[in-house]
Amino acid sequence: MARPITLFTGQWADLPFEEVARLASSWGYDGLEIACWGDHLDVRRAAEDPAYVRDRLDILEKHNLKVWTISNHLLGQAICDDPIDQRHQAILPAHIWGDGDPEGVRQRAATEMETTARAARALGVDVVVGFTGSSIWKTVAMFPPVPPAMIEAGYRDFADRWNPILDVFDEVGVRFAHEVHPSEIAYDYWSTTATLEAIGHREAFGLNWDPSHFVWQDLDPVGFLWDFKDRIYHVDCKDAKRQVGNGRNGRMGSHLAWGDPRRGWDFVSTGHGDVPWEACFRMLNTIGYTGPISVEWEDAGMDRLVGAAEALTFVRTLAFDPPTASFDAAFSS
Repeated sequence: MARPITLFTGQWADLPFEEVARLASSWGYDGLEIACWGDHLDVRRAAEDPAYVRDRLDILEKHNLKVWTISNHLLGQAICDDPIDQRHQAILPAHIWGDGDPEGVRQRAATEMETTARAARALGVDVVVGFTGSSIWKTVAMFPPVPPAMIEAGYRDFADRWNPILDVFDEVGVRFAHEVHPSEIAYDYWSTTATLEAIGHREAFGLNWDPSHFVWQDLDPVGFLWDFKDRIYHVDCKDAKRQVGNGRNGRMGSHLAWGDPRRGWDFVSTGHGDVPWEACFRMLNTIGYTGPISVEWEDAGMDRLVGAAEALTFVRTLAFDPPTASFDAAFSS
């Protein structure tokens, strides 16, 4: 059976949930990866009010869509981040920001991530995608010199904050899929290894594979799938284009806005960048991934109403099922 192709609603949260459902259905998507912001999903209501859950599911059913995953990236970012500042205030709901005291923000965000697990269970969803934040991302340049003990403390901080959250995920039978992404505790290959070690490789914590973040870091998204095959809990299809080579554009982005041609890389609509998509989909077949393929659409140079539809067509051409038998089996028959 073909894997469902969904649209992540995070970049569409300025639109009402039903309008996003209508658009996605009209393009031919099978479902939505629902973001827990805008009016798309209130996790507190979903965890406590069956009528609210029924309303969300009715909207999906009306438009012939399903949900396999919900995502709470913005909330997760605040759980481990240091510093907590005006950037977080801009993306967090008022009841999480509160008076802005950093530790209070972290604690409230952690509690609501537990609520997110319960909301997922109420919706019949098995995976929550999101970020973790990181107290040590600020040290990534390694200057001033960073003592090893400081890095070790960062992974301990992550484990101390997330293990109680993951206990609730285990309690309700939901898994967390961390998106490997710069600014998080796991942002590349070796930091992912260290992150899994920090929490004892517990099964409640896995990975959301988004190859766009690998491309500009010169990491191999295909090899990553193979090496972490038992931890790939969800897949996001987003693309990135490198724009280095002119001696001016740098990997770090130069504090320039998305779409600025002076950046060393940029997110682009799926199929327009440097992700080796066919090799990626073949590897997803090899590792036996059967979950949803979710289009996370981001492109500062393309209208999203054009891009989201085009991305679905592109993904469908490559997300073919694996064969039921070896091609050379007929020779021996």
